[in-house]
Amino acid sequence: MGRYLLSKLKKTAALLKNEQFKEYVPQTFKMSKATLFEALHTHHMVYIKPDSGMHGIGVIRVEWKNGEIWPYSYQTGLRIYKFSNFPSLYESLRERIKSKSYLVQRGIHLLKYRDRPFDIRVMVQRNKKSHWETTGMIGRVAAPGKIVTNYHSGGMLVSVEKLLSSHLSNETTNRYVRQLGELGRRAALQLARMYPGLREIGLDIALDNKYHPWILEVNTSPDPYIFRSLKNKKIYEKVIRYHRLNSVSKK
Repeated sequence: MGRYLLSKLKKTAALLKNEQFKEYVPQTFKMSKATLFEALHTHHMVYIKPDSGMHGIGVIRVEWKNGEIWPYSYQTGLRIYKFSNFPSLYESLRERIKSKSYLVQRGIHLLKYRDRPFDIRVMVQRNKKSHWETTGMIGRVAAPGKIVTNYHSGGMLVSVEKLLSSHLSNETTNRYVRQLGELGRRAALQLARMYPGLREIGLDIALDNKYHPWILEVNTSPDPYIFRSLKNKKIYEKVIRYHRLNSVSKK
């Protein structure tokens, strides 16, 4: 089996084969007029994304605020478009995404750092014994006014400890980081059951206002170089060492 898997829907389906991940994966569907309508009117805020997109390109936040004059809206980049009814909203979205395959995912209101939303990239890689190991974590803070946290879209890279310390005590932060690392390792094990060629994954994890972790998506070709910005250079050195090991592995 290949070591890369582009489809977000396939990766989501692989995780949900295991019941334990249902509490960590936001509801996700292939986008259609019906699935968008249902998800939007259930959750009030959803994200639509290209099924095989990268770096946050093409991600759109869609909202429904019942009772307002312009209750429907979507944001892409820094621009917000408002509509009086759902058909107008959907028609505009279809014109924008054209024939590309998109998914719709329940929106999670992310924790914030300095009034900007952030999520956490958890890096999980196979080690010399081919066992899965969580090797690094880094926080990604959205650029002002933007809806995506990706570094390639202007996001800021910050240590997880720094981000969480503004919300949790040091002891709770350390325990929480260990829990996220274990969640990442379990996710890698589950995905590898269906796609045994995988060698490393990057989980994008959002935290809601109750600090519950949500796996927004899984990248099977994660950028190892973002860890270069961490003060703890041992993390970056380990991630790169494992990345090189897995790049030459024939398994």
